[in-house]
Amino acid sequence: MSKNTNKKPLILALETSGRIGSVAIAAGSQLLAEKTFSTPVKHSAELFPAITQLLTDFNKTPDDIEHIYLSIGPGSFTGLRLAVTFAKIMHLANNRIKIVAVDTLDVIAANATDALHPCSCLPPTGHCLLATGYCLPSTDYCSILDAKRSRFFIAAYRITSIDKPPEKILDDKLWTPQQFFDNFAASNKPLLLLGEGLVYYRNLFKHNSIDFLDEKYWYPSASKVYSIGHRLAEQNHFTNPLTLSPKYIQSPDTGNW
Repeated sequence: MSKNTNKKPLILALETSGRIGSVAIAAGSQLLAEKTFSTPVKHSAELFPAITQLLTDFNKTPDDIEHIYLSIGPGSFTGLRLAVTFAKIMHLANNRIKIVAVDTLDVIAANATDALHPCSCLPPTGHCLLATGYCLPSTDYCSILDAKRSRFFIAAYRITSIDKPPEKILDDKLWTPQQFFDNFAASNKPLLLLGEGLVYYRNLFKHNSIDFLDEKYWYPSASKVYSIGHRLAEQNHFTNPLTLSPKYIQSPDTGNW
């Protein structure tokens, strides 16, 4: 990609809610680059070097940043605090910077659009979520994150068109697997799952109506934070830096990574 762009605003996107963090840089509607951290759960060691490297690669400085989009949670308490603190400090240093907070479960859910495969079963949509026949818009799907103590952060979505972002049909919940089945997955309607919470606990969500997207779609990324954040920014949905705080759902003292 060309590094010669003057298109504004210069945007920094941060994903520190998961085990593998990442940072992305963009100019307006153009994503320029993304850098994934090399080591799991080492966000405090890798966040600033990654940002510095991306800015250097495109001949930019921190003073050039106009927007910061960040994954706000739910997720790792330590990682979320790190990104929130960074965004607040940047705004204090330069009050021209605007901030967009993006729900982490929405960030994971956005990965499902990468799993679309062309098909002829549902014109004019013409796409399936899986080559095995999960067609749109008849299939719903859920993002799953581990909340510790046998509970999980869960939200549900539906893709109605490849030209629109996923529709959120179930707001973020803090549920046990049994509560999930009792409240949302009780029918035999096909349901797809994705998210980091499945890495160690996939077996807890096995059911005859449930399938799983490939593991490569389970993880949040800064590029998805950017894509959602940019859409929100275009709608003028900026976050007040003074009240910016992580979205925990549960109290930080009830568990941590």
